[in-house]
Amino acid sequence: MREHSRDKERLEHILSAIQVIENGLSTYSKDELLSNPLLYYGLVKQIEIIGEAANLLTHEFREMHVDVNWRPIVAMRNVLVHDYIHISKEMLWVTITQDIPELKQHIALYYEEFE
Repeated sequence: MREHSRDKERLEHILSAIQVIENGLSTYSKDELLSNPLLYYGLVKQIEIIGEAANLLTHEFREMHVDVNWRPIVAMRNVLVHDYIHISKEMLWVTITQDIPELKQHIALYYEEFE
């Protein structure tokens, strides 16, 4: 059974992974991030962490925070882990440049609820 008390910790994991992604975006160009295997798979790993942490949030928490569509976040984690051969670099780029900033806003607000 998932513990509600661990939801805050899972939100911290999401925020931490987002920070790593943001640091990469501010340090490297798109070409560097997508063509360097170490950098590229570092981004992939952070998105996996976000998806895993989202999956481990309690059902109650996710039901109370329906402004985030949790299912695609978890689904993307599953694709990255189990179907990694079909990862699209452009899909990854859209995720980190468009989806992640929006997600960060929501997660930061949810985290504040625990303060």
